[in-house]
Amino acid sequence: MSSITVGITAFVLVLVLILFVKIPVGYAMIFVAVAEIAYLTSFETAAGVLGGQIFSSSASYDMAVVAMFILMGELAFATRISDKAYEAAFKWLGKLRGGLAIATIGACSAFAAVCGSSPATAATVGSVALPEMKKYGYDDSMATGSIAAGGVLGILIPPSMGFILLGLLTEQSISKLYMAGIVPGILLAMLFMITAYIVAMINPQRISVPSFSLKEKLISLKGVLDVLIIFLVVIGGLFYGLFSPTEAGAVGAFIIMIISFIKKTFSWQKLWESLARSTIMAGMIMIIYIGAKIFSYFLAASTLPFRLGEMIANLPLPPILIMAAILILWIILGCLMDAIAMIMLTVPILFPITIQLGFDPLWFGVLAVLAIEAGLITPPIGMNVYVIAGIAKDTPVHIIFRGIIPFFAAIVVCMILIMAFPKIALFLPNIL
Repeated sequence: MSSITVGITAFVLVLVLILFVKIPVGYAMIFVAVAEIAYLTSFETAAGVLGGQIFSSSASYDMAVVAMFILMGELAFATRISDKAYEAAFKWLGKLRGGLAIATIGACSAFAAVCGSSPATAATVGSVALPEMKKYGYDDSMATGSIAAGGVLGILIPPSMGFILLGLLTEQSISKLYMAGIVPGILLAMLFMITAYIVAMINPQRISVPSFSLKEKLISLKGVLDVLIIFLVVIGGLFYGLFSPTEAGAVGAFIIMIISFIKKTFSWQKLWESLARSTIMAGMIMIIYIGAKIFSYFLAASTLPFRLGEMIANLPLPPILIMAAILILWIILGCLMDAIAMIMLTVPILFPITIQLGFDPLWFGVLAVLAIEAGLITPPIGMNVYVIAGIAKDTPVHIIFRGIIPFFAAIVVCMILIMAFPKIALFLPNIL
């Protein structure tokens, strides 16, 4: 077989192993890549690549950024700093039509600013918001759909695990990717809020939310002060170059611990549980990262990305339509596989193509994360939907999927706006 055929065969084989044989994505990529490198070159070369990549990836200082931000998110989850943020949003926005759904999205936005995980954002805010929405008469699809959708902001608003992995894979500045995600994150949060308002207008419900005085509303703002401090220190430090992304994650985790000491929400058991979950998650991501690096080496040897790039660049289509096709592919794959797996498997192939088409890598990164977000709420995988299903045990999964349909449309609108106006994503990185 030609090297191109070998490359395509390997990609299909990895998908088969992940989707049907249920082999973990990292091991699937390692197994296929090593076998194909041995086929193209020799067993000795394949063994050398395997050993070299395992050592260089696991010993890389860059991987510490993954561990630090995972720990930061786990500590934020354990100390439940989202509770006060939701209370503030509830008091300010609850009286609006669809106000509790809007408040939930606002609380998700706040928690996303200290946690890079979408499922963690959905689970943390959902455990507080869902009982309140049910208490005040919101129907199941509206309540669960808004929480599942709001949770996806955790992977777009910095600090974001999606941007960290994209930065490592594409060798782009994580700080600049974070800056690129801020304005799109705010835009998507606003689109979600508008969507919740429109849904509530179309399907009015009998809801009676208590009124709060201006004094009570102003006092509630103290609840978002913790989140604001963490966000400003971490993102501000990155923006002004005071510390690296790895140091930013460590600083964020430290500040959360200090705040939890002050608020008396800290316990050694919570710290131990956060460290244990962080270690497991970081280890899983490291295996996937090693697999992606070996698979990238194989793809380079097969010349598949470069040949595909040449072929696609010569198509009689505007580059923006090609990018739209890539986004559609990502959304489809997001329906079938985990978000991290999708990033690791497709970015090594698609990133060189988009660069050859002349697109900005930071703009590409933002659109990639938006496509991943869409995958987090689409059937049949829809990880955020199943997280919410675990909280709302009396709500069937299909009801939750029905509730996220309008919010999925909002993600598509956000993609279109960023494709039409790239400066939405590039404004802050250009300042940086």
